[in-house]
Amino acid sequence: MATKVTMEALSPTMEEGRLVKWLKNEGDTIAKGDLLAEVETDKAVMELTARGDGVLRARLAAEGDTRPVGDLLAIIAAADENIDALLKKAPATAAATASPAAPAAPAAPPASATRVAPAAPAALQAPAPAPAPQAHTAGNGGGRARSSPLARRLATERGLDLGALQGSGPGGRVIRRDIEAAASTELSGAPTPAAARAAASASRTAAAGDFEDVPLTLIRKTIARRLAESNGPIPTFFLTADFDLTSVRELRARMIALGDEFKVSYNDILLKAIATALSQHPEVNAHWLGDSIRRHHRVHLGMAVAVEDGLITPIIADADRKRISEIARDSRELAKRARERKLAPEEYTGATATVSNLGMFGIDEFTAIINPPEVAIFAIGAVGDVPVVIDGEVAVRTRVRITMSCDHRAVDGATGARFMQTLRRLIENPLMLVF
Repeated sequence: MATKVTMEALSPTMEEGRLVKWLKNEGDTIAKGDLLAEVETDKAVMELTARGDGVLRARLAAEGDTRPVGDLLAIIAAADENIDALLKKAPATAAATASPAAPAAPAAPPASATRVAPAAPAALQAPAPAPAPQAHTAGNGGGRARSSPLARRLATERGLDLGALQGSGPGGRVIRRDIEAAASTELSGAPTPAAARAAASASRTAAAGDFEDVPLTLIRKTIARRLAESNGPIPTFFLTADFDLTSVRELRARMIALGDEFKVSYNDILLKAIATALSQHPEVNAHWLGDSIRRHHRVHLGMAVAVEDGLITPIIADADRKRISEIARDSRELAKRARERKLAPEEYTGATATVSNLGMFGIDEFTAIINPPEVAIFAIGAVGDVPVVIDGEVAVRTRVRITMSCDHRAVDGATGARFMQTLRRLIENPLMLVF
C-alpha cells in the first residue's frame, strides 16, 4: 500500500516549509521510521520521517523548494505497485520528475501521512529556492518540454534561459546535464541564445553586481507577518525606567566567587527579576484573546535570541520559580540550541511575556515590538557605570535602562507603572530574588 509523504505543520504558525536536504534517493528501500529529509520550518529544522515501508518511488520536490503544508513531497510504495493515480494528484512539474510507475500492479489507496519528528541537524545551509514550476519550450522542434526542479535551480544560479535549451531527458525534458553542458559552452566563449539576450539587455539594465536579491527564509517571512500583526493593530505605549544595579553587581560578584555552578550574568538576574514581578502582576503576565484576557498563573518567559536570518524566542518555563543559577543554565543552553536550529516546538511556543536584550551591542535604550497574544515585552539596554547625583553628591553607579512595551487594550498606564515599581524594588534589592 502506497504511503504519501506530505509537508507537515510543525509549529502553530507554520504555513509552508522548505526542503533543505533529501536523505534518501529514489529507488532506496525505506523502512517505517527512516529519516527521509530535512525540512526548514518557520522556526527550526526538522526531520521528515517515513510512516510506511517500501521503495522511495518518487521525490516530488527538489532541495530548496518551498511547499505549503499538506503538499505532496514523495511517494513510498512497493517496487511493482502502480502509483499513477497518486502522481496525477501531484503538482504537474513535480509529477514530471518522478520515476514512472510500474504497470503490473493496480493502484493502491494511500496510507496515512508521514510523521515529522524534531531533529538535531547542524546549522542550516539551505540552497537557494527554485523558481516557481513552469513549462518551457525546448529547442527540440519547438515542442513543449518540462524541466526538473534541479535543472530549474541550476539554470537560475547560472543565469541560463531554459527556453533556449534542448532537453535530453525523457520527452525532451531539460535535466542537469543539459544545464552543465550549456554552462560549459558559455565558459568556452561560444555565445548561447541566453547570453545573447542578456548582452542585448545589459545596456538598459543595471549590472548584476549593482545589487543582490536575497530570497526570504521562512523564519524571516514569519517575522514580517507577525510584526505587521503587532505594530499596526496593537495600540502600544512605552514605559522606560533607569535602574540602579549597584546591589546586583555585588550579588553577581559573590555568586561568581562561589564557583562555575553559580556563574551568572546581569541578564540572568534581570530575567529572574522580571519573571518574579510578572508573578506578582498577573494582569501583565497575560494574553489578549479578543473577547477576553487570559491571565496566566505560571510565568513562561520568552527570551529573544538572534539567529542567522532573524530571531527566535526560546522559553524559560516557570522562570519565577527557578533560582538565578538555573535561569543562567537554561538561558545558555536554549540560546545555543536556538542558534543551531535544534529547538523543539514546545521550547519556543507558549511564552506569557518576552524579554529582548540589545545591551551587549552597546544599545543604551530601545523599544521592542509586542509578540501577540502577549500584552508586554521588556527591552533591556546596556549596563554601564554613569555619574549620578545621590544626596546632593555626584557618584558613579552601575545603571541600566529597561523599556516596557504595553498593549493598551489590556494594560493601562497606571497598571504598567505599578509593575515597573515592583521591578525596581526587586532589582535594587536583589536579595529578594534569592529568598
